[in-house]
Amino acid sequence: MPTRTARTAWNGGLNDGSGQVELSSSKVGTYDVSFPKRAADEAGGTTSPEELIAAAHSACYAMQFSAVLGEAGGTVESLDVKADVSLGPDTAGFKLTGIVLTVHGEVTGIDEATFLKAADEAKATCPVSKALIGVDIELHATFEQ
Repeated sequence: MPTRTARTAWNGGLNDGSGQVELSSSKVGTYDVSFPKRAADEAGGTTSPEELIAAAHSACYAMQFSAVLGEAGGTVESLDVKADVSLGPDTAGFKLTGIVLTVHGEVTGIDEATFLKAADEAKATCPVSKALIGVDIELHATFEQ
């Protein structure tokens, strides 16, 4: 499996500095980052490590859930996965305080109990979930046939 790369160029201090994060492997874009905007309610056109983790987690979970559902005999019509990643204070700076995964799935060929079991299994086996093992990850799954 390939290695993927991102790069950040930063200028200045934490509160007066800013940077750009480049998605180097895919070359899909370079995005502004800033700590004051990271800590603010409104992102103001910048991204943050938490948003990038949320993007990675929602995409990874969708892929893993799709695989687990297929193994369980389901046919995925659609999955809508949202990841909310929270940042909060820690004794030494900040930490990720929690992640909420919300998934709505339209799946045929299985019942709701199988869907919910697969949702939990996907959460446990998703590579990004594994990487974030030290963060409380909550799951809300809604089944549609």
